[in-house]
Amino acid sequence: MFPYAPRFAMRTPDLLRRLLLLVVLAGLAPSPAAAQTQRAVRADTLYTMTGDGPIVDGVVLIEGSTIAEVGPAADVDIPADATVHEATVATPGLIDPRGTVGVSGLENVPANQDQLDTSAPIQPSLRAIDAYNPREDLVHFVRQLGITTVHTGHAPGALVSGQTATFSTTGGTVGEALRDSLTTVAFTLGPDAQARFESPGTRSKGVAMLRQELSDARAAMDADGPTTNLGQATLQTVLRGEVPALVTAHRAHDIQAALRLQAEFGFDLILDGAAEAYLVADEIAAADVPVILHPTMTRPSGTTANAAFTTAAVLHEAGVPVAIQSGWEPYVPKTRVVLYEAAIAVANGLPRRAGLESITSAPAQILGLGNIGMLAPGQTADLALFDGDPFEYTTRVCTVLSGGTVVSDACK
Repeated sequence: MFPYAPRFAMRTPDLLRRLLLLVVLAGLAPSPAAAQTQRAVRADTLYTMTGDGPIVDGVVLIEGSTIAEVGPAADVDIPADATVHEATVATPGLIDPRGTVGVSGLENVPANQDQLDTSAPIQPSLRAIDAYNPREDLVHFVRQLGITTVHTGHAPGALVSGQTATFSTTGGTVGEALRDSLTTVAFTLGPDAQARFESPGTRSKGVAMLRQELSDARAAMDADGPTTNLGQATLQTVLRGEVPALVTAHRAHDIQAALRLQAEFGFDLILDGAAEAYLVADEIAAADVPVILHPTMTRPSGTTANAAFTTAAVLHEAGVPVAIQSGWEPYVPKTRVVLYEAAIAVANGLPRRAGLESITSAPAQILGLGNIGMLAPGQTADLALFDGDPFEYTTRVCTVLSGGTVVSDACK
């Protein structure tokens, strides 16, 4: 009745043996955590930016995309099968705290210059994520120079130019690169907000227009139900303290106007640019406001005519948190390099450690990016490896890791 039963019976011992073998092998298989790619970075000098001094002969042990251990080489066991990267100096991956990389492109053509819409002076609903191009050549350019994170978006030049966002410089899609979809809302005070529009025509008019928009948004917060006005909804996130206002103000009296707006509406303020901040450093410090400073080597003209190489040092001495940006650069290659800008600030009085902080841990803290900017267990494994002192012109970035993956290994 069952012609195949004898054959099945004969195979049963073989099947049992195979099943037993699979069970044994499963018990010997590594756990998912153990199966993660392991790397180690060993540097003659390791800057962790955690508050401690640099580690001589330091090691960063990486599991997958995350830092597992950091310490002197004598205290960190490097697994035998780990890939080891050696460097003279290693730092956290660099952060550009304010620019337009990926929203503006490498070439001076309208098709890749999306950093500023001039159809209206107040457009808070414009989203950086809708303009960012992760495959833009400019993103690749800064990545090979050690920059693993860019805070980018709508440029100064309108009263409210739009939103900013934060991206990894690695990833082929916006979703893969995205680190924070709404980091700040970008405002501009002074003549830079007046040049492209019929109104405002004066500083007072510009501030009055902003006060009216913020007052209307605040009044709408008391209405029943959420607003369907996208611009008001964005401004309400600022008023509720969910997103900081990034206010570009270069002249001292424009900086003071920004501080008055903050005092009136109670939002979290980050000063951007701030060319004459050295004239009002004590006021900025008293207001407990951080500064994302203009590129140290910015061209002095217009509202930046009085820019100084020493501003970062003055603000640091006053106790103001300082990060140094690339800004928006109208000339090819369309961006500055924050490493070089920080180096010039260090050459003009900013302490060396503060210089490194200005492009690593300080922007992470100012922008609320909690898992980057330092080398510590649990942090994202973003690192820049140098063949010498990072602030020496002849030093090159030879390896860049983003999320534990080598994304550049040619000395630049």
